[in-house]
Amino acid sequence: MKIREFSVLFGVIMIVVMLIIPLPTLILDLLIILNISLALLIILVAMNTKEPLEFSIFPTLLLLVTLFRLGLNVSTTRSILSNADAGNVIETFGNFVISGSALVGFVVFLILIIIQFVVIVKGAERVSEVGARFTLDAMPGKQMSIDADLNAGMISDLEAKQRREKIEREADFYGSMDGASKFVKGDAIAGIVIVIINMIFGIVIGMTEHSMDVGTAANTFTLLTVGDGLVSQIPALLISTATGIIVTRAVSEGNLGSDVTRQLLAFPTMLYIAAGSIFALGVFTPINFFLTFSIASLLFVLAWFANKTLKSEALEAETAAAAGQEEEVDMKSPENVVHLLTVDPIEFEFGYGLIPLADTNQGGDLLDRIVMIRRQLALEMGMIVPVIRIRDNIQLQPNEYVIKMKGNEVAGGEMLLDHYLAMSPGVEDPAVQGIETVEPAFGLAALWITEDMKDTAEGSGYTVVDPPSVVSTHLTEVVKAHAHELLGREETKQLVDHLKETYPTLVEEVTPSPLQLGEIQKVLSNLLKEKISIRNLPTIFEILAEYGQMTKDMDLITEYVRQGLSRQITKQFAQEGSAMQVITISGGIEKQIADNIQQTEHGNYLAMDPGVSQQILESISRETERAAGNGQPAILLCSPAVRMHLRQLVERYLPQVPVLSYNELEPSQEVQSIGIVQL
Repeated sequence: MKIREFSVLFGVIMIVVMLIIPLPTLILDLLIILNISLALLIILVAMNTKEPLEFSIFPTLLLLVTLFRLGLNVSTTRSILSNADAGNVIETFGNFVISGSALVGFVVFLILIIIQFVVIVKGAERVSEVGARFTLDAMPGKQMSIDADLNAGMISDLEAKQRREKIEREADFYGSMDGASKFVKGDAIAGIVIVIINMIFGIVIGMTEHSMDVGTAANTFTLLTVGDGLVSQIPALLISTATGIIVTRAVSEGNLGSDVTRQLLAFPTMLYIAAGSIFALGVFTPINFFLTFSIASLLFVLAWFANKTLKSEALEAETAAAAGQEEEVDMKSPENVVHLLTVDPIEFEFGYGLIPLADTNQGGDLLDRIVMIRRQLALEMGMIVPVIRIRDNIQLQPNEYVIKMKGNEVAGGEMLLDHYLAMSPGVEDPAVQGIETVEPAFGLAALWITEDMKDTAEGSGYTVVDPPSVVSTHLTEVVKAHAHELLGREETKQLVDHLKETYPTLVEEVTPSPLQLGEIQKVLSNLLKEKISIRNLPTIFEILAEYGQMTKDMDLITEYVRQGLSRQITKQFAQEGSAMQVITISGGIEKQIADNIQQTEHGNYLAMDPGVSQQILESISRETERAAGNGQPAILLCSPAVRMHLRQLVERYLPQVPVLSYNELEPSQEVQSIGIVQL
């Protein structure tokens, strides 16, 4: 690896040396042959690449070989003008290739210059410029396509990252080619100037320093100059052609050779027509019949082979089509609407005014935030959140967004992207002015403020957040609140299979006997419904194995699991090192609940008089409001026997109020009552 790196560095240093130090003719011959070989290698590699990025070093390589060729021009010019000798290679080109005629050589050189400068260089320059422009214009659409595939679950995060990197590399490549094509143009102009200078000053130097007459000086220096021009312009022509090939190559399945032969021979009938036309040209005109007959025969043979190949490919395609014909007919039948029944677990839809949230080209990082939300919920709740599908919806207001669960809208809000959301610390500051609104995640009163008001709000103790943070927080809380709906049997099976990899004996003892997968899902769903993490699956399964054989009442088993997770629940609701402040339930209410529990073969349920239930709810509501007014959390604490039924009573009206039992707290946890619920 070091040898390769140092060889390139040594080559660049030698180019600089060539510009300064005169070189012997033998070394010049070697470098000229090396220049021709390098140009031939570059054009062959360009022809065999399938897409431009396979030769991504080409723009830099183009600069280096152009500099190398110009260095050779300086060295050969020095040798020609000072010694009237430029080595064996240039002399051979001057005498053998152009037959010793300076005029013929000069005309050939001019033709090469015109072909390179007017045709190839101009075309490659224009294609590079247009290719760079269209590549940059297409980047936002390609990025959105990648993001859509990622959100749909069609590709992984790694594949999306690789595709984005490829798009960025394509843009950089075409931009570099746009600049590198200018070097090719400049090199062609420099070649013309160097030849003219060599011829004019060569004649002058030959007459003054080498004592030649005008004719001898003109013939000698013209031959050497034209020979030098040819040995430099032939590699330049090859590299210019390679430049044109690279910038005109579209992404295809093969290299240039395979594409050209496959596509030119794709229409055998046209080859037959061409063969007949050439044959008729030889019959009805004085053109040599042998030549036209040979070319026509070659075209006829090519057409025959191409037709045979196409028939073979068509037969293979028909066989493949016949194999999938039945499936295709099913898909096209009017009765097949299965694909219309798919419902995404989670959808985030937004109006066109919020597109910058998801567009990475406009600085949007919503996709990255959603990835972090899924990871955060996996750590906090212990469940795998399904892929969140993101799409724009023109039916929504420009600044509106909605969150859907299984096709049903569960939450929504409005964003002002050029504002910040400021939430009051409790004491309003008249200096902070903005548009009144409600924070969507927790329902707090807030203001949309401008950026110049941000420092004032923060100085007054306001909590100031940007719109992407507001959206991601709202989405996180919505997913937490509906986590139990997202956990189905399929998701439960994934969790069980993951646990089985490390605890196979424990899983086998729980399922499929005594508990089915659906019963396990019921327990986990009950826990998530009250925002209890199910990440500690080994402990949960230990309790399921112990109590699963005693009862089929999954609500009762859930209570046993909660008690087994007492350390986790205590840590979740209590601040470390301080007493847990709770609202206790009076003995009278607990007796009322216990006396109205109905037992059936399908489980127990609470059948309480509606008037009594209303009184209990009003009392709980008063105590929770009093606690919230004092800045204290509202946590209900009751006996284990009635916890489940009390939760069922309050969850419809006060879903955010947690209900705990004494057995769900660690014995060492200090408890302080800040209120009592009583009739």
